Parts: sequence; structure tokens; C-alpha cells
Amino acid sequence: MPSHRTIGVAVLGAGLIGLDLLDRIRRSPWLECRLVAGHRQNLGLTRAAETGLLTTTGGITALVESIDGIDVVFDASNADAHAEHWHHLEPTGALLVDLTPSNLGTATVPTVNGADAPSGRHISLISCGGQAAIPLLHAIAQHRTPHYVELVSTGAGRSAGRATRLNLDEYIDTTQRAAHHFTGAPTAKVLVNLSPATPPPPFRVTLTALVDAPDPATILPLVQAAAQRVRAFAPGYAVTALETVHDRVTATVEVTATGDRIPAHAGNLEIINAAAIQVAELRADAHHPEGARS
Repeated sequence: MPSHRTIGVAVLGAGLIGLDLLDRIRRSPWLECRLVAGHRQNLGLTRAAETGLLTTTGGITALVESIDGIDVVFDASNADAHAEHWHHLEPTGALLVDLTPSNLGTATVPTVNGADAPSGRHISLISCGGQAAIPLLHAIAQHRTPHYVELVSTGAGRSAGRATRLNLDEYIDTTQRAAHHFTGAPTAKVLVNLSPATPPPPFRVTLTALVDAPDPATILPLVQAAAQRVRAFAPGYAVTALETVHDRVTATVEVTATGDRIPAHAGNLEIINAAAIQVAELRADAHHPEGARS
């Protein structure tokens, strides 16, 4: 039986992201999934039901009708539907954690501003590329404010589902806005590559920051410390390259998926789902200050 310290959560969407999220919720000692909601019966809902979870094809309407006992809702659907989901959930008091790139809610990166998450009501996790790159960009910005930042995300086509492909424009726009917000850089550029290569490449983000007179001896420990904080909840996260040449700082990060549900190359799903769980557990900790996460 769940501990009295757990909080109830629900998942909107039962695609690959939603199913991996359910596995992570099941492993968390602080979260209990009380509903999985979709708009139609699909393989994901069927698999969720087979594990004993309560499921519904009634979407957001059915979720709101069952909101008692649910403190956190994860939106793992698509950016186009998110505004409607927030419209229905705003009066309920539940925290809505957005895994879509809708650019709604408070942009949140757990290791940067995650301390504010427990008191929030509507959180945006930006994008997988944003979760991978912004911790490092923010660390660099603590040394010098960049006047330009660039993120190039490369992922396996196999790990990008239909919703991801339909939301690529939103992905780029939302990630650019977040990169600007967290670094202060006046200009931010985001590029995305979906590779059809076989074997599938790992999820990789290369980031570039143009700064005045960067000091490698200062930047290295800042980046290393930022990466270590991410690895605390996403162990497949690794900085594979870091270089400072003149006014250009370049870093590459790779994320390897470590769960049972998704293949190792699907680090894009790993990083955003790990961030979502971290935010929810911070919420649980805030509700039980005497040691829910101790």
C-alpha cells in the first residue's frame, strides 16, 4: 500500500512518453497514479489498464470529474490541446505539469528554478532540448551573460512520435524563448534534426554561447557542477565535450535512456520525463516537510 506521504497524480496521454512516465511514477515512493486519461482507446491505455491502473477515454472532462485526490496532472498529450487542458484544470487547485512545448505556464528547469515549482500551479517543462541544454547555458551565464546562444538538438527519428513531429514549430519557439529567459541573451536560435540513421543515434544537444572574454578555468567547474545536479535525477545525462575558443563556448550533452520502456537512444524522452517526476516529487516534499524525500 502507498505511504501516507504519497500524493495522487494523473497522466493525460498514453503514448510512449505517457507510458514511460507511468513506469517512473510506479517506481517513485512519493507518487501514486490514480488515473490515466486519453481521448480514445489505444495500446497505451490498454497496457496501463493491464497494470491495474484506472483509465478513461473521456480525456480532460473525465479527469476533472475525478480530480478529488489528484494533486498533480502531467500533460503528455500535444501542444495544441494544452490550453484547453489548463482551462479545465485551473479552477481545481491541481498542479499542471506540461510536457508539451505549448509555451504556456512557468518555464521550469528543476536544477535552475525548481525550488519555485511546489508553489506553482502551471508549469512548462519547455522541451527535451531545453531540459538538456538550459542547465549548462544557465551555468555559463553565471560567468558572463551571452550575447547569442544556439542549441542544435539531434535525435533519432524513431524516438519522435506523431505529436512531437506535429509540434516542431512550437518546440523551436518555446525553447528559444526559454533560452533567452534563463541566460539573458538577446538572441537565441534553436535547430532540430531528426535522424533516420540505423542504428539510431543518441539524443544529443550541442550548445553554443558567444560571450565576452570567457575564462575556461571558471566555466569548466560551473558546467561540471550543473551537469552533476541533473545526473541526480537523470543518470544518463553526460557532457561529452566542452571547448572555449576566443569568444565562443561550445558544449555537447548526450542523454541515454535508462528505463525499461524506452530504448537507450530515446534520451529525449528520458530527460523530460525525469524532469517531470522531479517537479512532482518536489511538490510532494513541500506537502510533507517532515521528510517525504529524506
